[in-house]
Parts: sequence; C-alpha cells; structure tokens
Amino acid sequence: MSRRTGRYGAEDYESYERPRRRTRPRTKERPTYDDAVTGRVVTVDRGRYTCLVEDTLVTTMKSRPLGRKGVVVGDSVRIVGDVSGDEGTLARIVEVEQRRTVLRRTADDTDPVERVVVANADQLVVVVALADPEPRLGLVDRALVAAYDAGMDPLLCLTKSDLAAPDDLLAVYAPLGVPYVVTRRGADVTAVRERLDGRTSVLLGHSGVGKSTLVNALVPDADRETGSVNAVTGRGRHTSVSALMLELPAGAGWIVDTPGIRSFGLAHVDPDDLIDAFPDLAALTAGCSRGCTHAASEPECGLDAGVLAGAVAADRVTAYRRLLASREAAA
Repeated sequence: MSRRTGRYGAEDYESYERPRRRTRPRTKERPTYDDAVTGRVVTVDRGRYTCLVEDTLVTTMKSRPLGRKGVVVGDSVRIVGDVSGDEGTLARIVEVEQRRTVLRRTADDTDPVERVVVANADQLVVVVALADPEPRLGLVDRALVAAYDAGMDPLLCLTKSDLAAPDDLLAVYAPLGVPYVVTRRGADVTAVRERLDGRTSVLLGHSGVGKSTLVNALVPDADRETGSVNAVTGRGRHTSVSALMLELPAGAGWIVDTPGIRSFGLAHVDPDDLIDAFPDLAALTAGCSRGCTHAASEPECGLDAGVLAGAVAADRVTAYRRLLASREAAA
C-alpha cells in the first residue's frame, strides 16, 4: 500500500500523479490579420455565415477569439483563410467592424435579452397587407418605434391593394409623416424600387403579408418561397426561415428579407429616447418637469401646451403618444 495515498501501491495507476495543466504564456501581442479581406454577411445558417467578398459568396465560421460576440446579416467583417468560394472550403471571420445602425428586438416585452436582427441597414420597410390577413397596427407601431430607436428611416409598404383601399390605414399614420408606397400582386413594382434605390432596406412584417412575393418581384432570380394565409386563424404561414440579403438588379441597392414574425418585443427601447425621433415635438418638451413621460396622463406636458398654442397639430401628438403607449405597455 502506498504511503502517500494509503490505498494503492506504486504499481497501481491510481497512485500516479496527474499531469499538470500546461498553458502557453500569455502575451499582449495579438494577430494583426494583415491578410484579412473585407466581406459582408448575407445570411446565417446554423453557425455558418455566408459572406459576399467582392463578387464571390464565401462560407465562413466565427473564429474563437470573437467569443460570444454575435455576427448577423448586414455585418461588415474581416475574413481570413480560403475565400475562393469553392465547394468544401471554409474561411474564418476574425473581426466584426463597427456597426452604423442596429435593428434590435426582444423575444417578448419581458425579455431583457436583445437580439440583433440586421446591422448596417438604412431603412426599415414595414410590409402590411390591407386584407388577408387584416392589418395589425400593433406590430406597425412597434416596428416604427424600433426603426426610430435604431436611427433608421421607416417606410410603409401596403400590399394587396386589390383587396382593400389604403385610405383608412394611411390616415392613421399621416400625422407622423411616415412615407408609404402601395402595391398589389402582379403590379409593376417601379414605385417600390424607387424607394429602395441606393439603400439597404430591411423588409419586416407578419407572415402572409406578401414579403416573399414582393422580393421575387424586385429580384427575379431570388426564388423566395411564398405561402398562403390560414383560413382558420387568419394568419400567414412561415415561408422564409432565415434573413437573407439580396442585391437589387443593376446594383441599385440591397434588401433584407426577414422571416415573418408573430411579435416584436421592445424591452430594449427606452421610452425617454423615443421623443428624440420627432424634433418638432422634442422642442416642445424642453420646459417639461423632470420625469415627464409625455404621455396623455401627464398633467403639465409641453406637448399639450404646444397643441393649445397652435404650435403643433393635435393629431400628431396623438399619433406620437400611440407609439409611446405601444412601448410603455411593454414595461
């Protein structure tokens, strides 16, 4: 019996010392990746990132030094390794460059974890069907809040105008000055394309509103799967399962087709920041007492004083407060 362990003899493997953990000495020097090339992430699928490097699609993975840092569609990244795009090759993303804009959402209104939907986009196109399925203004309001929070320009795209007139819905958002475009299946999409020209635009909306149909019309070789609306629930079926960035013909811009969503959590948005997206209204709140939320329940809000003085239209304040309520309901 071994004196050291009291249990085993020297010939027993249990008595051997375990090998000590050996690590390389730390160094402050980090790889420079001088040979890295710049690419743009166009889609993400199960830990693999398809990046566009010049005119070549390259399959990549995230390098270990990036740790838990997320990589999303729209990111500008630096890549090392085989960027030939040949079948079976795999390069590495070693750096995510600073993002200009970040469109974020949470899974629901109580979820504190932010999820980045798309990076470096200029415009959020909220796609709404005028019928089949019926428009759900709650999502539109929340999408607008997310766009303002991200510093992106909003655009309403109203589809299926052959089934219903757009006038009533447009009247709801007219006080906010949100630009819009109206289209229908089989119609010429020139008006839509003009709104997208030279920009990176994210298409967002419920399933069944016609996003994939619109994408196929804008990019004829996109071949996005289209679906129908469930006759029982009145909701669309998911067709797009992942975000995909596509270049418009003749290099006229980029669009990002996102999967249809059921909800859009705004737990990440600070209600106090929403007013900054409306400079004319923000100017009226300069004299508000500290802690004023600018909601209709506030007794001495500068917005109400502005309406009484004729400095702003009452319907614009009402429309703003509707957006504010859509976020405060999440708190």
